[in-house]
Amino acid sequence: MKGAALGGLVLALAGLGLSIGMGGQGGWAWFQAFCEAATVGALADWFAVTALFRHPLGLPIPHTALIPQGKHRIADSLAAFVRDNFLHPEVLMAKLERFDPARQLSQWLASPAHQAQVASSARSMALEALSLLNEDTVRRALGEFLLKRALSWNATTTAAGVLDVLTDAGRHQQVLDGALEKLRDYLATPEVRSLVAARLVKFSRAQWPKVTSVVDALSSVDKMADSLSDKLALQLVEEVQEALSQPDHKVRREFDVWIHDFIQRLREDEAFALEINALKDRIVQSADVRAYLDGLWVELRAAIEADIRRDDSALLRHLVQSLQALSQRMAHDEGLSQAINDHLLSMAEHLVSRLRGGVTEHIASTVKSWDDRSLARQIELSVGRDLQFIRLNGTLVGGAIGLLLHAVKTWLQG
Repeated sequence: MKGAALGGLVLALAGLGLSIGMGGQGGWAWFQAFCEAATVGALADWFAVTALFRHPLGLPIPHTALIPQGKHRIADSLAAFVRDNFLHPEVLMAKLERFDPARQLSQWLASPAHQAQVASSARSMALEALSLLNEDTVRRALGEFLLKRALSWNATTTAAGVLDVLTDAGRHQQVLDGALEKLRDYLATPEVRSLVAARLVKFSRAQWPKVTSVVDALSSVDKMADSLSDKLALQLVEEVQEALSQPDHKVRREFDVWIHDFIQRLREDEAFALEINALKDRIVQSADVRAYLDGLWVELRAAIEADIRRDDSALLRHLVQSLQALSQRMAHDEGLSQAINDHLLSMAEHLVSRLRGGVTEHIASTVKSWDDRSLARQIELSVGRDLQFIRLNGTLVGGAIGLLLHAVKTWLQG
């Protein structure tokens, strides 16, 4: 395009020289007027276009090389333009609201190809994370972190809180019911009765050997022990059943008093709290516990990694199903879509408000750091083609104006 514009100037100069050589009379006068004005127009527009990017002919003429000399002003103006037109909260929020992010996300997630894309990305990130966590340094740091957190944990406060929840609305009585039912069923088993009878026989023979000898002579100590164990077990079962059937039974009242006293002791007895926490610390720091946890982590990590690597991974299949369910729900649940849009818009507004000043400063400082000649060259390559059309237009428009002025001159002289 620069060649075409230069060609127009050369043709105007050649035409001007020819018309002068032919005497500049008659039709040649009109041609001379056209070429003369076209030459002036071409040179003027060449000067104007060149002055934007550099000094014409290398001469330091004032108000030339406008872009290199005004680089700082251009940088600030460009940064302000981006800030006010692209990063203005109201403008950006209006565009995002029309975009309807929740609907776009729902449509995107509905595609099986996109679901597979998310699953593939999740697989890669999960495998990378598992690989990182398998490093000895990371595992050691993670173990030390967990140990530190466990040692700083106040077990008595947590236990008191859990028991408070447990005793709320008499839930601890339900726990007692479960324990009593298990005890009742256990005492009613033949195995327990046989065990009690055997213990009675052993105890009586050890404590009263002569009496048991006399009894054996008259009857059987074993039969008497069996009969006594049956009656004892039956009596104990009846006691347990009575405790289960009576909400105000003595066992329940004593259990209620005991557990409230225990909660109060956890909160107020500093010596008891120290004992509990010391026990907790010994358990946490024991080699057996740490070895168990380490082995458990190795097995768990290996199981997760093996599942993720499989084509029919249960975890990834669950992820895809969750994405499908989320897409369907977002498509039909207006409340959910609106909530997602509101949340995303709020996040975007907060982010823009935080980054707006920093992005503006970054754009301005980046443009200011560019080399003057490189900046002018890049802009010239971007808009130079259109600027060369201006030179061509200047040649033609200048020539047309020359013809018009010559016509006015001829008319006035006539």
